[in-house]
Amino acid sequence: GFALHSDEHYTVEQYLTWPEDGPRYELIDGVPFELNAPSVEHRQLVGGLHYELEHYQRERIKNGRGEGVPCMILFAPVDVILSDITVVQPDLIVVCNPAIIVNGCVRGAPDLVVEVLSPSTAARDKKQKRRLYEAAGVPQYLVIDPANRFVELYILAADGRYPVPEVLDAGDVLTLQVAPDFTLTLSDIFGWPLPLAAQEHRVAYG
Repeated sequence: GFALHSDEHYTVEQYLTWPEDGPRYELIDGVPFELNAPSVEHRQLVGGLHYELEHYQRERIKNGRGEGVPCMILFAPVDVILSDITVVQPDLIVVCNPAIIVNGCVRGAPDLVVEVLSPSTAARDKKQKRRLYEAAGVPQYLVIDPANRFVELYILAADGRYPVPEVLDAGDVLTLQVAPDFTLTLSDIFGWPLPLAAQEHRVAYG
């Protein structure tokens, strides 16, 4: 999660020429950041949410409630190009407009972006990338904190800004604009019991 050659800047077109079998990077405002391999818990959370959304969509289609082309539910690695100098690889995205999928990349704002925090990326996810998703017009940005078992849900307002996020803990129910009747109790992906750090966090802030 650290910047490489922060005194050198690159474009997305340069980024797209880098070897696909080498290290993974994000390019933020022209600066490359190498991505570490996600932890097992990180993968479980992303996989759990991906499964729940896929299951929801399949059930809607099976019951005749799906309209038009189904949304694509994609998890990393997938390049999301937000400008000529910024390409990110969110942990999970939902894309309902197939026109923004170009040559295997997402060019523009997904309908939902999900990032799972890790020690090496937490600050960037909550500051720089929140700003980038806001500027790109991402309707909902979901930040998952696996250490403390809570999420922050940013919803784009009419003025194009993210106001104070909705904060949900493991016992709360998540709803999403991209999935009208989708509901998920967060404990279903977080699991129980809460780790000691999360229990202390809930006592201090709950």
